[in-house]
Amino acid sequence: MPKLKTKTVYACQSCGHQSPKWLGKCPDCNQWNSFVEETFTKPGGSERGDFFTLTTETPVALPEISFENKKRLLSTIGEFDRVLGGGVVPGSLVLIGGDPGIGKSTLVLQALDRLVKNGVSVLYATGEESKEQIKIRADRLGISSRVMVIAENSLDRIIEQVKKLNPQILVVDSIQTVYLDELESAPGSVSQVRESAGKLLFLSKSSGISTILVGHVTKEGALAGPRILEHMVDCVLYFEGDAHQHYRILRTIKNRYGSTNEIGVFEMTQAGLMEVENPSSLFLSNTAEKVAGSAVTASLEGLRPLLVEIQALVSGSVLPNPRRTTLGVDPGRVAILIAVLEKVVGLNLYGQDIYVSAAGGFKVVEPAADLAILAALVSSFKNRPFPKETLVIGEVGLCGEVRGVHGTEIRLKEAEKMGFKRCILPKMKKISGIPSQMEIVSVQSPDEALAALF
Repeated sequence: MPKLKTKTVYACQSCGHQSPKWLGKCPDCNQWNSFVEETFTKPGGSERGDFFTLTTETPVALPEISFENKKRLLSTIGEFDRVLGGGVVPGSLVLIGGDPGIGKSTLVLQALDRLVKNGVSVLYATGEESKEQIKIRADRLGISSRVMVIAENSLDRIIEQVKKLNPQILVVDSIQTVYLDELESAPGSVSQVRESAGKLLFLSKSSGISTILVGHVTKEGALAGPRILEHMVDCVLYFEGDAHQHYRILRTIKNRYGSTNEIGVFEMTQAGLMEVENPSSLFLSNTAEKVAGSAVTASLEGLRPLLVEIQALVSGSVLPNPRRTTLGVDPGRVAILIAVLEKVVGLNLYGQDIYVSAAGGFKVVEPAADLAILAALVSSFKNRPFPKETLVIGEVGLCGEVRGVHGTEIRLKEAEKMGFKRCILPKMKKISGIPSQMEIVSVQSPDEALAALF
């Protein structure tokens, strides 16, 4: 019998930093009272003795490497396959995180149902629910395919079933609920999450099984567990959405097999998550009347353009420090645009309460929406609307110049598809692919843009 090795460390439950003694404050993440004693015992020798073994390989030149047998596994859920870069890559490790109740398990179960119908063998290991609860959800979603389900928390026993069934895709829901017997710490602790993910990574790379991990998030919105978890996996997806909204966004944060910042849009219904073929319609107002304080811009998420309505409300304030409130828009960018309006355009906004929001709960992060925010602020301040069929795109600099943005062609094509007839754009040397039915107004300053709008 191999000699047992015992190790005791203090690990930060926020970032995973380890110390031989207890510390009141973590030197890495600066969290207080986050260190917990963790003791684990493991047999001497190789940690992976009875595990899948990697084959011994010799160095190979890049042109000689073949990947013909590494065809992606398609779920035929277009939005799900999109964020993965075109489907599930064999041997990949995917991490899906999101708030409780956002629909992570529902999305995974629907994807597994489609994969099984396409001839892919799967195993769904759940540590949070019983098999009966999974069956109830499957019946509600109308899933009748032979998805293999196991309710188990022990990672060693899950791996035993993987060896017997040899599935093409393994789902662990969730990584915070499984544990290894050789570790004495509780499931969800830093050491359990790190070591469990490490074994699953070794499993995926050595056997070619694609593994999907479902992860919890902290109250700050970050993935729970050590930061190394996100470095170990090949793809990190965040499932976002508001509990009061009917749509959900699956966003790519990291992807070794495709582009990052891609999004997939779903609608939550009684029958599960449904794909949204035209996401721009979600974030645009359905009213036909022109409203002051509203402007539409085209935001680029990866390679997907989305039309978003920016709303602003400017009203007189009786407070010594007027309010500045934003929703879905960077407050720092709004503060800069307010300063530009006061300095360059000459508007007196000091004594005004200002509220700016991206309609529909969408989050606008790119600077291409600057000109639309500026236009919405002026429209609300002057109480003068401009035509709804007008799209406003452009970045505004500190000196008051309107700067060009990338991806203009695909933004304009999306706007034309949604019925827009006029676009305010930064003046650029060359703009290709302009729709023939759309009027383009090129501007170099906020004054020129406001003159064209009003």
